[in-house]
Amino acid sequence: MAELHGTGSQETGLHTPQVRGVPVHATKKNHRDPHRTIPVNPLLVAAGVDPSGAMMVNPPMYRCGEGPIPPDTAYRLIHDELLLDGNARLNLATFVTTWMEPQAALLMAECAEKNMIDKDEYPQTAELERRCVAILADLWHAPDPHTAVGCSTTGSSEACMLAGLALKRRWMNKNKERYKAGARPNLVMGIEVQVCWEKFCEFWEVEPRYVPMEGERFSINGPEAAALCDEDTIGVVAIMGSTMDGSYEPVWEICDALNELQERTGLDIPVHVDAASGGFVAPFIDPELVWDFRQPRVASINSSGHKYGLVYPGVGWALWRDAEALPEELIFRVNYLGGDMPTFALNFSRPGAQVVAQYYTFLRLGREGFRLVQQSARDVAKYIAEGVEALGDFRLLTRGDQLPVFAFTTADHVENFDVFDVSRRLRERGWQLPAYTFPKNREDLAVLRVVVRNGFSHDLADLLIADIARLLPELNNQPAPGHKLGVELKEGFRH
Repeated sequence: MAELHGTGSQETGLHTPQVRGVPVHATKKNHRDPHRTIPVNPLLVAAGVDPSGAMMVNPPMYRCGEGPIPPDTAYRLIHDELLLDGNARLNLATFVTTWMEPQAALLMAECAEKNMIDKDEYPQTAELERRCVAILADLWHAPDPHTAVGCSTTGSSEACMLAGLALKRRWMNKNKERYKAGARPNLVMGIEVQVCWEKFCEFWEVEPRYVPMEGERFSINGPEAAALCDEDTIGVVAIMGSTMDGSYEPVWEICDALNELQERTGLDIPVHVDAASGGFVAPFIDPELVWDFRQPRVASINSSGHKYGLVYPGVGWALWRDAEALPEELIFRVNYLGGDMPTFALNFSRPGAQVVAQYYTFLRLGREGFRLVQQSARDVAKYIAEGVEALGDFRLLTRGDQLPVFAFTTADHVENFDVFDVSRRLRERGWQLPAYTFPKNREDLAVLRVVVRNGFSHDLADLLIADIARLLPELNNQPAPGHKLGVELKEGFRH
């Protein structure tokens, strides 16, 4: 229940109940009143200060206050509000890292004030970025890791934008007359791609050509991708780790199909691999998969350091197989604070702490450490998938044997509840499992998805399975799924 505060009248002594500085009767009328204030508990004051002074502090919520308040008071007010956020460790919706070692967090705190763009002022941070690019180039089998072209980004979304821009510019350079005459470039990808690719096509005027889902095929394969390509195709996007169900798209089959297409038609279509999650998983526990620069047709790869790269948000990586794959005109050379600085980015200033933390994970774990961490996450994901399947009321779409991620839906015989009921009820115990429908051609399919990250133990897995099992008798006794009984249907964020 919200804490009640009040204001009194010196003349009448009457007391008006308030919730967070707003009279109770007004809270529903204007929840975001710009004049709302935050009444302060008398004990939230610095040592040695008269507690009654706190009663005079009412900092506004939606405008800047007239004066300062004690730092401890400001901290406590914000800290208490953030208690309403979900528990990050129980968040099985996000791919983003929610735990790092204290030493990594300490390094990030020590680098919090460093601007990654100031390479002339922070040359060693820039050197750690170069080392990370070289390490990833080696992991992804670039032809020459020491001369590989790459950069850090704020995340995979920015990295995808940069890779897409390089694809478009390469196509423009090869088709200057056709582009001037009005030819519209297109990009081929599966319908399940992350939303950043939709944004790329919209922002940079590229026609998206989606391969739809079909039956139990939830991602693209070679023939479907090749069939949509023509002389205006700037590239094909292959996903190493779908956010829909955790599966790898067959990069090797897509490259084979495009090789055959080139033999028939002469069309030379490059591939970009969106390995936002798989880029830090496959090299360590699926080394036999030839998905990376070992495929000559793969021009660029991106990945998220803040996902299975085991770093807090936000850091991503974009690499190109060689200098030819990244047109020189896209690289800006800026005279900034006395240094000549080459840059290829959509923004400018950004923190350097995450790059330092990425180098820490490489140095700390090495190949074997990464293998153990990712294998452990996969083992836990498979364990939960088997436990969910054993309950009898669910059907698995994937099993967590690629990314440590799996999707499942209700079994055919289940009529009294749906995945949205399960998601809503699990939230009562603190678990966050997104429920959502699949895209075009399979909108009829609604699923739950479990993302297992570093730090999610077998013990927590047992607790999750037990909580799902505990809900089933009650859910099966419902007369119908909740949305048919008037409960609002809410889809979880699936990216």
